[in-house]
Amino acid sequence: MAPTPKTLASRLSKRGPHRVLRGDLSLAGQPGVVFTPASGFSMPAVAFAHGWMTGVDRYQETLTHLASWGLVVAAPDTQRSPVPSHVALASDLRTAIDICVGVRLGPGKISVDPTKIAFAGHGMGAGAAVLAAATHGPAAAVAALFPAPTAPPAERSAAKIAAPGLIVAGADDLESMNCNAKSLATAWDGQAILRTVDGASAGGLAEGRRLFGALGLGGSERKTQKTTRALLTGYLLYHLLGETEYEPYALPGAQLPGTHAVDPTAPTDHTSQLFSR
Repeated sequence: MAPTPKTLASRLSKRGPHRVLRGDLSLAGQPGVVFTPASGFSMPAVAFAHGWMTGVDRYQETLTHLASWGLVVAAPDTQRSPVPSHVALASDLRTAIDICVGVRLGPGKISVDPTKIAFAGHGMGAGAAVLAAATHGPAAAVAALFPAPTAPPAERSAAKIAAPGLIVAGADDLESMNCNAKSLATAWDGQAILRTVDGASAGGLAEGRRLFGALGLGGSERKTQKTTRALLTGYLLYHLLGETEYEPYALPGAQLPGTHAVDPTAPTDHTSQLFSR
């Protein structure tokens, strides 16, 4: 009998079976970190972009989590100023992937398959991941977690991406000017899945104490992190490794614990009220 979505979510919210190594991308000329399983050849890789004024140290548990499930994860630690370049961050994501593909990682027992590449990010990093995926070459999957608008607009790039996309947001943020999850999902050329995480806010994925949390602008949320990690891990295991038991994470209408599927083209309640008068 196939595992239920509740069983899968419980499993994926915990660390996977692999021992994890951490490395320094700056040794190859790119500031940032790389997390890998202890060994393995022709492994899938994910380039992950951080949010606004949030370094990669705020995603260490999330990056380690992905690596523990058999994924190489590279995260540039650049563009952390109040006025970052989204284009430059996208370029750094592509460079991080090129490094992972081009060199043997760890003690020489880890290599990456160039056909098993994904881009992911949080906040502005979600938009940077979309920009990177549209210009790097064929990607196997893209994940935009609690996306924020970028310059240039990531929607233009989403319209060029044939790869499947996962877009995650907080339900209360969907109509916010600081969240472009709906427009990204609508613009996507390939299959795009839009999901909301119950009780989540846009900044909740970042770990640890943050200045913005102390100011009441949204802090770390462990429940958001747990649910989002399960969503992202299941989605990538299906698309990068072909692990079919995680197919529910790649189905738009699947009922997954702690989340709700959203039709980005459906009218909002406010819009429905306007047209009903």
